[in-house]
Amino acid sequence: MHTQSPATGLPALGPRLIRAELLVVFAVSLGASGLVALVRLIGALTAPKDLKGQQAVLVGSMAPGRPWYDLTLQLVGIAVNLAPVALVAYLLVRSAESMRTIGVDLREPGRDLRRGAALAAVIGGTGLAFYLLVYALGVNLAVVAGNLPDEWWRVPVLLLAAAQNGVLEEVLVAGYLLHRLDQAGMSPWRAVALSALLRGSYHLYQGFGGFVGNVVMGVVFGRLYQRWGRAMPLVVAHTLIDAVAFVGYAALRGRVSWLP
Repeated sequence: MHTQSPATGLPALGPRLIRAELLVVFAVSLGASGLVALVRLIGALTAPKDLKGQQAVLVGSMAPGRPWYDLTLQLVGIAVNLAPVALVAYLLVRSAESMRTIGVDLREPGRDLRRGAALAAVIGGTGLAFYLLVYALGVNLAVVAGNLPDEWWRVPVLLLAAAQNGVLEEVLVAGYLLHRLDQAGMSPWRAVALSALLRGSYHLYQGFGGFVGNVVMGVVFGRLYQRWGRAMPLVVAHTLIDAVAFVGYAALRGRVSWLP
């Protein structure tokens, strides 16, 4: 027999309901992306070329030669990819909570920006150095951060894609997942390990370096979420990291020798 939450009249969230909820949310979002990324890695490993001879395109054209159609597909894709965030917001409200519960709000804009910018500088710099190392070792594909046509909307779309990644990943994998695992009684370190492995899984399409680098990032971000109780600084950091990577790659590709 299920107990009910006095605030909502709905069944209270016990460990079984939390596990079921997490399974559903990630089966239609980043968990599914992790499965696809694993299959893509297997495909890359069994291809005639070695890993460093192949490319992983992060933001690419969806309709070459048709710029307005391409732009429409890019914007629709970003909107669709953010749908799981709306699902999480709804589920939090159903359990008498809100996005504010996981620190996704504008209560502390200055502090969130400072923390996010500092974190982005540290993680972004070390992440680039790590990527160049693993690529040189041949355990990673060449990551093409941005491969959009030279249209007026290229930079805006790259920035929107960066924001999409920051919101989607940090709301789901840092805030929501760690919050629910804490409610289910999982120890903090086990929860961070699970969150970090999930984060690494949907980057497997980049190669083993993409997996390891994002697992490490997941541990850092997870522990900071547990310490701060806010996902917003992580959203800021992730958005800044991807924005610099996407726009910087588009600006530097073919102009510097050290960038694959």
